[in-house]
Amino acid sequence: MVEPQCPQKAPYVKREEAGERWWCACGRSKTQPYCDGSHAGTGISPVRFAVDKPKQIAWCGCKRTKTPPCCDGSHARI
Repeated sequence: MVEPQCPQKAPYVKREEAGERWWCACGRSKTQPYCDGSHAGTGISPVRFAVDKPKQIAWCGCKRTKTPPCCDGSHARI
């Protein structure tokens, strides 16, 4: 397994509607913070996240969070 890339040292803050999302955990997706399948062959899988109601979400952008897929401030330590 390879180390995830860090596409951004800050969260992706987005207003989300209810529904299912797949968060990119590898950092290679061109559609950050969402998975586009770029993880193929890396050994890293995207994380499914169910949004229960419309709300603002801070998606991890550095891919080092301990609470995937949400930002936990880990970007401040890299």
